[in-house]
Amino acid sequence: MKILQTGVLAIALLITGIAGAEVGEGDIAPGFELPDQTGKIHTLEEYKGQWVVLYFYPKDDTPGCTTQACEFRDNIFAFRRLNATILGVSFDDVDSHKEFADEYNLPFAILADTDGQAVDAYGVRGGMGIMDIAKRETFIISPDGKVAKHYEKVRPDEHSAEVIADLERLSAAAES
Repeated sequence: MKILQTGVLAIALLITGIAGAEVGEGDIAPGFELPDQTGKIHTLEEYKGQWVVLYFYPKDDTPGCTTQACEFRDNIFAFRRLNATILGVSFDDVDSHKEFADEYNLPFAILADTDGQAVDAYGVRGGMGIMDIAKRETFIISPDGKVAKHYEKVRPDEHSAEVIADLERLSAAAES
């Protein structure tokens, strides 16, 4: 009976949106353990002490997602200058990510969240009909592991420059 009650409670929490609640600025960023396009496992913990740009996107090799990834790629040296690591996340698997990263020469990790671990922890699960997708949202995570900035509305062709400007401002504020 207790297992049934627990299951009913979990379903109720999911339906009401309490489980996987949105992560906001100032919150501790949820941890994750996900493979990249090469199969290497990444955890948020390994990036402590540096800025992390954690961007969620719907699907590999689609127009908006490709534009967004290529904008981050084209500005990689600005991100490195700011001691920031870029991590992309979607539901796509490692093989799909490998093809995507190879085709567009992406110099950063694309994480395969096939079971929705990080998508749910950050509250960015969305849907297109019967297909689950990650909503196009980005989190800047500070070197101390807190969410410094959350972008809910992202324009793929302008987003990289916007993130760089905010990282410059956040970095300057952290140093003063």
